[in-house]
Amino acid sequence: MPITHEVRPRTSADGLPRSEQLAWKLAELAADPAPVPSDVVDMVINRIIDNAAVATASLLREPVVAARAQALAHPYSAGACVVGRSPELRVSPEWAAWANGVAVRELDYHDTFLAADYSHPGDNIPPILAVAQHVGADGASLARAITVAYEIQVSLVTAISLHKHKIDHIAHLGPSAAAGIGTLLGLDTTTIFQAIGQALHTCTATRQSRKGQISSWKAYAPAFAGKVAVESVDRAMRGQSAPEPIYEGEDGVIAWLLDGPEARYQVTLPAPGEAKTGILRTYTKEHSAEYQSQALIDLARRLHRTHPELTDPKNVASIVIHTSHHTHYVIGSGANDPQKYDPSASRETLDHSIPYIVAVALQDGAWHHETSYAPERARRADTVELWRTITTAEDPEWTRRYHSEDPAEKAFGGRMKITLTDGRTLTEEIAMADAHPLGARPFARAQYVEKFRMLADGVAEPEEAARFLELVQRLPELSAEEVVGLTVTARPGLLGTVRNPKGLF
Repeated sequence: MPITHEVRPRTSADGLPRSEQLAWKLAELAADPAPVPSDVVDMVINRIIDNAAVATASLLREPVVAARAQALAHPYSAGACVVGRSPELRVSPEWAAWANGVAVRELDYHDTFLAADYSHPGDNIPPILAVAQHVGADGASLARAITVAYEIQVSLVTAISLHKHKIDHIAHLGPSAAAGIGTLLGLDTTTIFQAIGQALHTCTATRQSRKGQISSWKAYAPAFAGKVAVESVDRAMRGQSAPEPIYEGEDGVIAWLLDGPEARYQVTLPAPGEAKTGILRTYTKEHSAEYQSQALIDLARRLHRTHPELTDPKNVASIVIHTSHHTHYVIGSGANDPQKYDPSASRETLDHSIPYIVAVALQDGAWHHETSYAPERARRADTVELWRTITTAEDPEWTRRYHSEDPAEKAFGGRMKITLTDGRTLTEEIAMADAHPLGARPFARAQYVEKFRMLADGVAEPEEAARFLELVQRLPELSAEEVVGLTVTARPGLLGTVRNPKGLF
């Protein structure tokens, strides 16, 4: 049975033993050699495919080009692979984690887990895979390490809210990635403990990266946490220590950045020897947009078919989306960000604007990772007119369902109340995204493979796409040499169509 640990700040005089510190409990979990169930391995494969799909689709986008140029300035042997380039070209693993992490995150199109806080657990995969390629780990070891990272990410996100205190969610990612790397390398509990502490200490940034005019740093932030995790493990392996206790200290993260000296968190972790199945609680995206918009995109697509009159703003007086606290205040009008209604806003900002997303999905009956965000699409006069009729409102019942621990009740959707200019009203709701495990069309292996093929089309040669898919689906059997092949090489000449920006390196 899982064990629930109470976590609270302590004074230095308390002398909190390591064995009672949260970072130690996480390190013990990472060092625990429990078997990995077959359904968990299958989901790990799905998420590696998912990451490769969205990374491949983003290869020519400016943040990814810049991150790749930085990584390629740090060649190293043995090293790790940079997505898009031949696996024969290897770079230092922390820089591969950086470049590949940006590629995975750029389109906001991979997996998610939402509870007390937000997360994209797939952000753990680039640093762990980079280290696996660098040290020569096999596929079974890679699968186990990713499983641990997901488990820790899910446990922390379930118990500890960062966003409430305007701390970015990468504060949970640094520790989970460091722990997963520790598992991959078979490190002892003490070394993993020190790496977790260092990663957490250096990953506590504010949420301004996801507020107002959102910049390209949104894609870089998780990659930074992955790079920090690799470097933290390296230092810990060399005998270097971390601030302690990192969570519970009187000048630590909880006391000063989160709920304060009186805080109490209940963090539930698997017991020793218990299977780590947290990855099965996570879910991916069918659409390239913030997760809390996924179900509402599906509802808007449905309304496009059933009520085509809604595509014309002259017929719409107002659309109010009744939804959860998080959706209203993060991607809705409750954020009070005028940029969410600005036709010239950045892609990163529009991807966090549910009024914009619903307007486009309602008019187009579809959502596309490029064309739906194109400047000419955002500035279309009838879209802007419709967009500005759309607001959100917090609904206590949707907030309750958002935080429910019952998988059958937990939901990230909402209810649309549409008032037409002729006085009629329409009310429609949706709880789960179509691709959610409980949705209308749940994602399984076939859907992950199709997503990869769609996004790799025109970017990688068909033979390269087929090679990757055949290899990754044999993950538990892969040798160290084959793990190096868990990357995707762009078709000849493609990466040369963009200019590498110059920097220090």
